[in-house]
Amino acid sequence: MTTDPDTALGTRTDPAPDEPVHCWKLDDLEALEFDPFLHARLLEDKAARVRLPFGEGSAWLMARYADVKAATTDPRFSRQELVGRAITSSSPHAIASQKASLNYADPPRLNDMRRVVARAFTGKSMQRLRPAAQATVDRLLDEMERHGSPADLVEHLHGPFPLAAVADLLGMPQDMREGMTSWANVIMTPGPAPERSADAMKTVRDSVVALLALRRAEPADERGDDLASVLVEAADASEITEAEAVSLATAILVSGAHAVRNNSANMIYALLTHPEHLARLRAEPEMIPQAVDELLRYIPHRSGVGIPRVATRDIEIGGVLIRRGEVVYSSYLAANRDPAVFPNPDALDFDRGPIAHMAFGNGPHHCVGSMLARMESEVMVATLLDRYPELALAVPPEQIEWQPGALIRGPKTLPVTW
Repeated sequence: MTTDPDTALGTRTDPAPDEPVHCWKLDDLEALEFDPFLHARLLEDKAARVRLPFGEGSAWLMARYADVKAATTDPRFSRQELVGRAITSSSPHAIASQKASLNYADPPRLNDMRRVVARAFTGKSMQRLRPAAQATVDRLLDEMERHGSPADLVEHLHGPFPLAAVADLLGMPQDMREGMTSWANVIMTPGPAPERSADAMKTVRDSVVALLALRRAEPADERGDDLASVLVEAADASEITEAEAVSLATAILVSGAHAVRNNSANMIYALLTHPEHLARLRAEPEMIPQAVDELLRYIPHRSGVGIPRVATRDIEIGGVLIRRGEVVYSSYLAANRDPAVFPNPDALDFDRGPIAHMAFGNGPHHCVGSMLARMESEVMVATLLDRYPELALAVPPEQIEWQPGALIRGPKTLPVTW
């Protein structure tokens, strides 16, 4: 595809004749197995050309930590230029909305939207939400105990809790939350037909629109510091548009409910299959925040790659020349396993100390909800370890069923005894 450079950027997706293209099939992997395709890319001395299962053409893939860091911070790469383009991808249909979206914005507009959202993601707000999060976890585990051992942690804890936490952040009433977890799962799984995913997204967006209308109807001096109030006030002050307010709330609700659901279950599975690490955290619970960070680095929490960027200029990076209009993916999973940055990267090591992992992304699109996700994970891990000294898998690890075809990897069920 070529275009007039004075009127549009265009997207170059066809490799030069001498450029090999790797077909990345994104097969389902066992448990927390790291993708061998990404391992192989880390052994190469330059970026690779890849073709993903869906879409058109090929793209560059950055895998090494330094290359991922460079590609995700260089302003010559654009997300906005992806809008309306057909590219090779991990999904047969778009997961995130491209309209008024944080995911497809570039600075300075991206910065404006992030600045508004950040008002709800402060240390003070996390302190406010933590007691509510603890109370929710305690209530859910009380219900699990009434069910009796063995029980499925995904059903009783990892599914409902992340939704409750992000809904509390938004200030969403209880009667708006029913079914939200299952809708988020449909939206974030490429397998369902586009119509089913679109219907689920519409249901969630309609709930968000109703929530913002509810907040707007309240007197301004009676609103709190929840995210819905923050977004309404910012939209009324013309800092963001109404469409942007709806898009931001929807994206945070869906990704917050789905990603933490799976990754927190991954964390508990990792601990229950690493008994020496589990024993250490029981003996040294003060290490839990540090351990959560290492688990975030270690766990391959997604399949494939997320949203790419388009080069707006010719750029040398990753040992290759990326031409204007070419698509570039960055693998945060691979960066987190780069031996140049993390010695013995395939080992779970709670003694790494402060680590600059990329589990929440990097650069201008670093996850705005990372503080909330960390808090949720710490509360779940600490409570489970404290409350259940004999917590263990109810079946052998190889019998755990994992979600097939999911963008965010995680166990379908996590049966445990205590």
